[in-house]
Amino acid sequence: MNFSFLESIMRLRVIVTLAAFSLAALTGCGGQGGGTTASGSLRIMAPAAPGGGWDQTSRTAEQAFKSAAPDRKVEVFNVPGAGGTIGLAQLAGEKGNGNLLMTMGLVMVGAIEQNKSKVTLAETTPIAKLTEEYEIVVVPAASPHKTLADLVAAWKADPAKVSISGGSAGGTDHIVAGLMAKAAGVDPKQVNYIAHSGGGEALNELLGGKVTAGVSGVSEFAEHVRSGKLRALGVTSGERLPGLDAPTLKEGGLDVELANWRGFVAPAGLSEADRTALTDLVTKMHDAQPWKDAVAKNGWIDSFQTGQPFADFLNAEQTRVKGIIAEMGLVS
Repeated sequence: MNFSFLESIMRLRVIVTLAAFSLAALTGCGGQGGGTTASGSLRIMAPAAPGGGWDQTSRTAEQAFKSAAPDRKVEVFNVPGAGGTIGLAQLAGEKGNGNLLMTMGLVMVGAIEQNKSKVTLAETTPIAKLTEEYEIVVVPAASPHKTLADLVAAWKADPAKVSISGGSAGGTDHIVAGLMAKAAGVDPKQVNYIAHSGGGEALNELLGGKVTAGVSGVSEFAEHVRSGKLRALGVTSGERLPGLDAPTLKEGGLDVELANWRGFVAPAGLSEADRTALTDLVTKMHDAQPWKDAVAKNGWIDSFQTGQPFADFLNAEQTRVKGIIAEMGLVS
């Protein structure tokens, strides 16, 4: 009788122990912190509206991730507004989440300064620099401005009448417009710049003939230049780009050269294991053939960089861009 009672107690203890172990295993899979990047869905935030460079980069990476890690679910979502700083603030609330990446770049560095964002890149974990891309200056096909010299002449005559459509205020497109104005002898503060949270909006204005000119990454406008819907007046590269009938800005008389760049950051507070796992996963994505094909197709420059070198690059860019924006008078 006593034996049966003790046997029952021991069986009960075994059952409780197994149940506790199973519960711990289940809850551990979904939490933040160590090991989260080994399982679960990877989410990629594009902190802009659909149609722009960050959205394009995010969705291109999504396909490459699926090729590099076919068992991993990958989802892209958009958080538009304020040059990516709204998305940056949301990322800051995901501290320790090892299943989240945010696409960002030079545009965000400028927007943080322009918008006096309370959240900065210091509150992120740098993962990888991915690409660089030159900018292109275009006008609608029906524009009277056949060359960059035509546009500059009109700009000097009446800066207010020359409207330039591009991405977020303080971003790469805006910086290019300001540098062009300075090189042309136009006060950068007088640039009539129309900012948008996504490339699609700027493109629609150009195709509708509602603005004088537009500035964006080459990959966003190249297709419409080749189709004849837009006319390229210049690119921000040092030399002409292959496969694109467009002079450099320097050829057109403006001493301006600038490359945009894009990369990934993750939330702050990652464990060393999660940071390493994310970096390894992004490296596999970068090495996958779909990513290599997309880089070539879009005319991007592969500038892959991880770890401390990327963190050092981010710090240097913040100092450089802050100086440019102050010189252009974009920060009051």
